[in-house]
Amino acid sequence: MSTTSESRLGRIAFQYPDFTAYAFARFCIVAALEMQSVAVGWQVYEITKRPLDLGLVGLAQFVPGIVFFLPAGHTVDRLDRRRLLMACYVGFALCSSLLLLIALRGGHSARPIYAVAALLGTVRCFNFPTGRALLPQLVPEEHFSNAVAWNSSIFQGATILGPTFGGLLYAFSRGPTAVYATAIAVAFGAILSTLRIKAREKPRPREPISLAAVLAGFGYIWKQKVVLGSISLDLFAVLLGGAVALLPVYAREILRTGPWGLGLLRSAPGVGAAAMAVLLAHRPLKRRVGPAMLWCVAGFGVFTIIFGLSRSLILSLISLLLVGATDMVSVVIRAILVQLGTPDEMRGRVNAVDMMFIGASNQLGEFESGLTAHWFGTVPAVVLGGVGTLVVIAIWAWRFPELRQADQMVSAQERTT
Repeated sequence: MSTTSESRLGRIAFQYPDFTAYAFARFCIVAALEMQSVAVGWQVYEITKRPLDLGLVGLAQFVPGIVFFLPAGHTVDRLDRRRLLMACYVGFALCSSLLLLIALRGGHSARPIYAVAALLGTVRCFNFPTGRALLPQLVPEEHFSNAVAWNSSIFQGATILGPTFGGLLYAFSRGPTAVYATAIAVAFGAILSTLRIKAREKPRPREPISLAAVLAGFGYIWKQKVVLGSISLDLFAVLLGGAVALLPVYAREILRTGPWGLGLLRSAPGVGAAAMAVLLAHRPLKRRVGPAMLWCVAGFGVFTIIFGLSRSLILSLISLLLVGATDMVSVVIRAILVQLGTPDEMRGRVNAVDMMFIGASNQLGEFESGLTAHWFGTVPAVVLGGVGTLVVIAIWAWRFPELRQADQMVSAQERTT
């Protein structure tokens, strides 16, 4: 096969206009949320000067997930997913507008920001399963792994540019107002792009609303041990190894830099993840996907420890870059396992359960990092988290032999034949 043909196959997902519109919308909304997160982190830490309060921002976003993730999944499986996704993007724009109003009023309390963070968490409850369930309807199944890799790459590209731009904008404008205003404008770009999507909707049986139907996602994941192992591994590894919430402390107190430095630190994992996602788009994993996932999550823990001990901005950036690269392998494998391994009529509920696990590992992980930093100090909290990730890897490799022995990724139809 020629180099030109290989390159074309590596970008084959973009031959489908619906995927292109979806990917552009996702880039816009993630970039808006990421630049906003830099402003929120710096603003909260300037107000309170306590690492614990940075963790409370994550906790405020996580709590709504406990309440809404089950009805969100059932809603995704019953309603038009494109319209629901657009409604979520409108909700994100509303959250940015509220943060802008708080900044303009010049408040000296973090409580209104926590309230908006909780609203943001509520919107995320519906956005994540909606976007994940919609993606398989945009490309044929044979090109889905390519779409997942590019979708992850685009997501990481937004996590690179969003925090960097947000940090620079915060520094130059001397406050969060310009950041929130820009986030609103970018969110509207996502809304307009979503209007162009024409998903290939398949007829889905309308199950009656019942507790059994709502809980069906749990039952399906429990039976699929490879999926259960991959999702729960990500939950506990990132829950323990998440250092992102403490980056404002590292930037200000340890590495002695400003908002621009915080933006670079927030972007570094995205740089590594984006590079890995592009590599996986052109060189997809075909064999031994289980061992690859386990080894890469172990690398995530090791590089988290190195970051925790670093006193150099350059070494910290390199460590975070490698944290993102190793984590991306796990993200892509888990996404393909969950999406291809789940019947379309259950994708909303299964992705809602997956969202709860990811929300726990990200938002609750931020609270865990803030709390342990409050108890033990910032550096010990990050190092202990990385060590905990390595312990989790060892336990999961023993407890889930199906994951350790997983060789290839197959669709739900192939599993039942």
